Amino acid sequence: MGKFFARLWVALVLRSARWSPATRTRWGNALGDLAWALVFPRRRIAETNLRACFPEISEYERRRLVRSLFRNMARGILDHGVFWSADRETIRAFVRVEGAEHLAARDETPLLLLVPHFVGLDAAASWVTTERRAVSIYARQSNPVWDHWLEHGRSRFHKPLLIARGGAELRAAVRAMRDEGLPFFYLPDVDTGEANSIFVPFFGVATATLPMVSRLARMTGARVCMGVSEQVADGYVFHIEAPWPDHPGTSVEEDTARMNREIERWVRRFPDQYLWTHRRFKTRPPGEGAFYRR
Repeated sequence: MGKFFARLWVALVLRSARWSPATRTRWGNALGDLAWALVFPRRRIAETNLRACFPEISEYERRRLVRSLFRNMARGILDHGVFWSADRETIRAFVRVEGAEHLAARDETPLLLLVPHFVGLDAAASWVTTERRAVSIYARQSNPVWDHWLEHGRSRFHKPLLIARGGAELRAAVRAMRDEGLPFFYLPDVDTGEANSIFVPFFGVATATLPMVSRLARMTGARVCMGVSEQVADGYVFHIEAPWPDHPGTSVEEDTARMNREIERWVRRFPDQYLWTHRRFKTRPPGEGAFYRR
């Protein structure tokens, strides 16, 4: 996406903040259908992922899920206008929260909030910044215009401590959690390559997964909560679950497999809101061929 096109997108997104949720949904459906028809590489990635994770459903159902996902993603992009420009109370009304008490608990125990890649990810981030400061890992966007506005939206109320992805995230996160008492807003379902990952199942597929959650919990004694933002007709519902019992478990591998099962449980609830357009299975175990066709 070039800078000029990105600026046009930002202008549309900011203007859409004045629209009703129903209007943004109608526009999202139209733009999503257009993207579904034109952005074939991402559509193919999503279909490949769904074929591996939901082999029991038909090709028609997979195509329907992908088309619905593109619509939800487009509406999610338009909803950023609210996150980038609305006041605190408007955002709190737009993003309703279940389980806020788990984030609000301010004892001496560090908190690790796991927020997987659903279309409502930035709804969750925006709501958290209305409440308190947090630490998070940030991967800079390739387009500087979009990068600026994403960072702006995540920093409007309580500016988070953003750690650049690059190899020293674990130490920096430990310092922020221990020394500053910041909750860690962590996106756990990313493929960063084989070097720092272990292979554990996700929907039965061996998946390169960072074992950071288990290691942080062992180093800091952190509570681990799952947080998933669900896109609904009039906004979002941010579900924050109670801390996991009996965590950490007997091994890092066991903890990391558990984390993927917890994400999988939420994906099954609304599969057309999980970002299947990412190459989640790009890194393969030694000896296994490429997962995605070129």
